[in-house]
Amino acid sequence: MRDLLDKIRNDVKLSAADLRRVLETEDEKILEQIFREARRVKREYAGNKIYIRGLIEFSNICAKDCLYCGIRKSNKNINRFKMAADDIVKLALQAYENNYASLVLQGGEIESEEYASFIESTVRRIKTGSGGRLGITLSLGEQSPEVYRRWFAAGAHRYLLRIETSSEELYGKIHPANHNFRRRLDCLREIKKAGYQTGTGVMIGLPGQTIEDLAEDILFFEREDIDMLGMGPYIVHDDTPLAKRVAGFDKEKQLMLGLKMIAACRLYLKDVNIAAATALQALNHRGRELGVQAGANIVMPNITDPQYRAAYRLYNNKPCFDEKLRFEESGETIGYGEWGDSPHFRKKQGRNSLK
Repeated sequence: MRDLLDKIRNDVKLSAADLRRVLETEDEKILEQIFREARRVKREYAGNKIYIRGLIEFSNICAKDCLYCGIRKSNKNINRFKMAADDIVKLALQAYENNYASLVLQGGEIESEEYASFIESTVRRIKTGSGGRLGITLSLGEQSPEVYRRWFAAGAHRYLLRIETSSEELYGKIHPANHNFRRRLDCLREIKKAGYQTGTGVMIGLPGQTIEDLAEDILFFEREDIDMLGMGPYIVHDDTPLAKRVAGFDKEKQLMLGLKMIAACRLYLKDVNIAAATALQALNHRGRELGVQAGANIVMPNITDPQYRAAYRLYNNKPCFDEKLRFEESGETIGYGEWGDSPHFRKKQGRNSLK
């Protein structure tokens, strides 16, 4: 491990084997050093600020039937909802008035002209109402290239489409047969073509997933030139088929694997935005802060109207209440009033302008 730590301290490019060693490490003292170096790399390549994305989960209606997700279309044990456009816009502008510079609109995956027009109109209203100053990230799943372009033209500038795993074989095991890995990958590439800052991510600690799979996920992020990562530990939802494959659920192990994945991504990719996912908070009340200490630089407080939050439950114990933001012990400040765009994306834009 001394050789690995020397490579990390000297910013030597890590190999796939090095990434596996980071993810396999259980020695607390070594992990403390790895997390410290991940924070150093974050400050050097992405600054010392933590940026906020106010999360609005506006609908739990979904056409997908993913085997791990609590809002899958086959789950009959939840109350379905979709917020009215007026309510979404009102909530977004309240966030803006409270010094939130960015928000995330997240909902179930629906492909229809009605849905496309609803999002397009809502995004335009938010941009107009904030004088164009509120940054908008969308997380609305697979869509046609035309729809991605329409939403970008309306004013959204970041898009998160989680691949969930870069292993096509594993993807097939956690989705029904009519869910297509290649289609999802194509959508990710179309998002980039449309001009968005492009985000993706994986679930960490899935049944049947290996350390090699996770290391390959990180290499996948590099190959696809990803700008931002939204990933978190897999957490069981009782009303899902995948839950039946889990013999025992170790919260501490899942939490630590999630933190190691954040650190490994920061050390390897350096200048991408990395979110401290809500799932970390579900495993430990300080999970989000621990994610920041492992190298994350984005947090997404849930600002959804409380009457809807309990119905948007992707997994067990999902936090449904406002939490205070506490990052002083990590030495970071909160970038209130700032978009906090991906440094990786900005560098690409600079390179393109020179061509």
